[in-house]
Amino acid sequence: MPLPLAEFNFEGLRILGSSLAGEETFVTAPALNLAFDIGRGSREVVAMDHIFLTHGHMDHAAGLAYYFAQRLFLDNEPGHLYVPEALVEPARRLLRAWADIDGHEPPANIHPAVPGQDVVLRRDLVVRPFKVNHQCRRHDRTVVEGLGYAAIEVRRKLKPEYHDLTEPQIIELRKKGVEVTRRVELPLIAYCGDTGPGPFLELDYVRNARLLLLECTFVDPGHVARARAGYHMHINDLREALPRLNNGRIILTHLSRRTALPEAVAILRRELGAEAAERVTFLMDARQRGRARARHRDHSEAQPPGA
Repeated sequence: MPLPLAEFNFEGLRILGSSLAGEETFVTAPALNLAFDIGRGSREVVAMDHIFLTHGHMDHAAGLAYYFAQRLFLDNEPGHLYVPEALVEPARRLLRAWADIDGHEPPANIHPAVPGQDVVLRRDLVVRPFKVNHQCRRHDRTVVEGLGYAAIEVRRKLKPEYHDLTEPQIIELRKKGVEVTRRVELPLIAYCGDTGPGPFLELDYVRNARLLLLECTFVDPGHVARARAGYHMHINDLREALPRLNNGRIILTHLSRRTALPEAVAILRRELGAEAAERVTFLMDARQRGRARARHRDHSEAQPPGA
């Protein structure tokens, strides 16, 4: 049974997704035409042209073949999947194996994602992979390191030393080959996938992104050892990192089913304090609170004046 779909809006950024540890995780940013992780291959993911896979665990990658098959069925272009380098050939083998079952191998664009090497989606938008603290161990004991991704808006701004020049003067400098503008990066969304705490939280385009999607699998005080063993975040790690994070909002993903969402929300407020907790939200709680607001609105509109 699919997980409920959560929606979150912040300063012009809209994300849709679902996340529950071990079951399914994906997040789409429709305005940017991209998704982070693929989950089971929901229609929200299939609609995106660019998919960035953090690692190969089933709850993040199960819909890989379905994504390309559905794109073909809908008569869309194949789409582009970006994966850690070590997963490029296994992903292609998976599609070939599916062809043995289905009878047809869907066309697919599968690319290696390399930490620090930007993927250019538009002139004004790049996605930058970065290393996180999570591992997949393959059957041959090979360790595949997980990745996170930052969606970054790129602008060109006039260099300060040319601010007082007229437009004709600037045009004349350009004709002479003078670079009059500088590159400015505005981190929009940083998505960390599954990860334990690590130095990636010090990266400017992670800690300064408008939206930070960060896992927090465990919140129970007795689950610290579980977090460490699985390379996951515990709320203790979040509390320690929070003063260094400048993000407008922090969206928590991958909550373990060991803790019910209402209990996790209560622990979050207790551990972080009410003021900090206003900046931090569980992804799936955004759905719950949105539904509660809708119920309240419907109830209010149903009341006669003065009721």
